[in-house]
Amino acid sequence: MAMRIAGAPISWGVCEVPGWGHQMTAERVLTEMAGTGIIATEFGPDGFLPTDPVQRRELLTAYGLTAVGGFVPVLLHDPGHDPLPEVLAHLPAFLASGANTLVLAAATEAEGYDQRPVLDAAGWRTLLGRLDALAGVTADHGVVATLHPHVGTMVERAEEVWRVLDGSVVGLCLDTGHLLVGGADPVEVARKAAGRTAHVHLKDVNATLASRVRAGAIGYRDAVAAGMYRPLGDGDVGIAEIVTALTDAGYPGWYVMEQDAVLASEPADGTGPLADVRRSLAYLASVGT
Repeated sequence: MAMRIAGAPISWGVCEVPGWGHQMTAERVLTEMAGTGIIATEFGPDGFLPTDPVQRRELLTAYGLTAVGGFVPVLLHDPGHDPLPEVLAHLPAFLASGANTLVLAAATEAEGYDQRPVLDAAGWRTLLGRLDALAGVTADHGVVATLHPHVGTMVERAEEVWRVLDGSVVGLCLDTGHLLVGGADPVEVARKAAGRTAHVHLKDVNATLASRVRAGAIGYRDAVAAGMYRPLGDGDVGIAEIVTALTDAGYPGWYVMEQDAVLASEPADGTGPLADVRRSLAYLASVGT
């Protein structure tokens, strides 16, 4: 299993949301990531790695890392907006680095993840049709498109996740944390949707803070800053059961460790998110054995 564990810059607080928190440099994040023994990573938000596909690949290679994919939020439900050009613009970097998983999120057009509109039937038809169309186009380039249920997007709640799985053929990015925050049971989803799972984001979650986000009592970013995401094994998700269910189903893909973080300032050397990442790796090693 160790050869299928990847990192993610968001575990070091690197996020696409303006004003999220202090943003560490790629050099420090990649140095610390590689120093844990992690061999692969997702790209992180636009601007974190070089835009030029060759330069991006060379930077990751310099740290002994390969790329597994990247998170791309796009507007899918608006019939007047075509997301295809935006998605196609990302593919050269994927292809140059050998990253074969596109992690789509159904963006709302709002800044951040604290507000979202409610889709009507026409909006859902558009969203589901766009997902299938994008999945077909990316497959032609050798890239698997997945849909990432995510707080503050058009696919957040449990019933919305099942609607996507029932109404489209797109693969699922099974994000254990966002599923729980959205009200789904991540273990149930892993068991029932293992055949649709094409990518996995492993998060552990403090269920009390998650319920407050779900009820609208606290914003998503503020909950993350308050420690909603915990090192793997320290929260309420049931990481071991999920890994077992996917293993039993023959899931062949990556497990991307993601403990979203918000940083107030640059951590001193050897401190900060690195400790939580190491703790999560140790837990996964125990699950893997």
